Amino acid sequence: MNTRSVAAAMILLGTTAIASTAAANSLTRVATVPLEAEITGLYEHGPDLFFNVQHPKKDLGNKFSRATVGVIANADWAAAEHAVPTDAAAKATVLSTLGTYQVLLQEGDVGVIKSQGGKDLLASNDPDFNGFLPIGANQGYLFTNWENRPGGMSRAMLTRGVNGNWSADLNRVTMLDFSAVNGTWVNCFGTMSPWNTPLSSEELYFDNTADWNNPEYKYIEDNKVLAAYLEGTYPNPYDYGYIVEITDPAGTAKPVKHFAMGRFSHENAVVMPDNKTVYLSDDGTGTVFYKFVADKAGDLSAGTLYAAKITQLGEAGAPSAGTALQISWIELAHGSNAEIAGWIRDFDGIGLDDYKAGGTSYITDADVAAWAAGDAADNRVAFLESRKAAVAKGATGEFRKMEGVNINYAGAADGSVPYMYLAMSSIDKTMSDGKGDIDLAENKCGVVYEMKLDANFNVGKMVPAVAGHGYDEANTPNACPVDSIANPDNVLVRADGSVVFGEDTGKHENNALWIWKR
Repeated sequence: MNTRSVAAAMILLGTTAIASTAAANSLTRVATVPLEAEITGLYEHGPDLFFNVQHPKKDLGNKFSRATVGVIANADWAAAEHAVPTDAAAKATVLSTLGTYQVLLQEGDVGVIKSQGGKDLLASNDPDFNGFLPIGANQGYLFTNWENRPGGMSRAMLTRGVNGNWSADLNRVTMLDFSAVNGTWVNCFGTMSPWNTPLSSEELYFDNTADWNNPEYKYIEDNKVLAAYLEGTYPNPYDYGYIVEITDPAGTAKPVKHFAMGRFSHENAVVMPDNKTVYLSDDGTGTVFYKFVADKAGDLSAGTLYAAKITQLGEAGAPSAGTALQISWIELAHGSNAEIAGWIRDFDGIGLDDYKAGGTSYITDADVAAWAAGDAADNRVAFLESRKAAVAKGATGEFRKMEGVNINYAGAADGSVPYMYLAMSSIDKTMSDGKGDIDLAENKCGVVYEMKLDANFNVGKMVPAVAGHGYDEANTPNACPVDSIANPDNVLVRADGSVVFGEDTGKHENNALWIWKR
């Protein structure tokens, strides 16, 4: 196998010498996707690997000019390294040493998002999370997120032939009805829960709720499209930014928004083998890492929300490749979906005409401060303004482009793969600004962190496992060298402990799929 060995390193952190987890491990490129396309929807089912081609370049001149949901059957995980495409034809298609990529669904077949009343609003080219629910021998439903404003999720009946050929029944492809929860917003990555329900993440990407009804806000047109989804009702901001569980997925496919898990820019949520502890990543700039502990196993409707406080185990400006981040957990509050739903309804009926420059129609910073000081009448701040609440309580709100977080469930349960992995797409801005809890040297190619799970599925440290290197803005179209990762996003952890991750970057001409082996 043509793999590159990640350099061994012994890092002196204070008085404690630690060996980098990246030492002598192998990193192998195993696929590339067409120009401008992102790799999303990593999901392993048996010997097969699902992944998507999101928002490809429109003038490729072939079938991959359309966003695609597909699969590689009988993936050859021992395959040789996939070469970087060099000719125009190779740059315009999906290529992999794992096997042949089969097209299942494409933009236009699915992904049309309609209003509550059934009017077409948009046709998505942004498939993200995939999760497969078997319902019989060689048959099941594939759930796919569509990452738009408003967002969507499709359910497609798939059949697998004995030779590994998959097919989709286009007569049994539907978009789920989210009208009961007032629609969704940017359905991003996700996981299947241990009890086989899809967990879809609303990537809110709305840092300041005060602008939600600001007519001059630069992205206000997105809110107006959401109002069109609601058939003219201006949306309540506190209806969006949650983990959405699809209950009865093979039947009514009813969505439930888990308000108790906090409102922020959810990238992903992964449930631990106790079926109670959940880790949640927060995408954007100046973000927070969260943990939720449910009251009851298998029931995410009530529990306690925590936020991470980070201590950097290295000097200010230290390289991200060799610097671990220690984690302690700050309790924010206990809550239930039912309780929080009542607080959300207090903000109904607010529209663009209610906006006043310099003020807010929603929860104020003074409200957040009062809650943090223990002077609030209830805990709505913790669940409706979770990022501000976390920082006010002393948690670290400095992460940058925090992407997928994942485990191998069986390996975590039996201890054979006792690790969780988290992709940090880029180390810059709030992670490299010379202040706060985190101050690392810039690494715009990104890092994948490893976290050891203890017997109770708690984590106390982020250790860099794979780090990008060699960023050079002038070196277009590959500002990150082709032997480096560039902006890792989706993460998949396999039963043998290897980690698969896809890129979402403009720093490689063709985004790549990588496998890293410990």
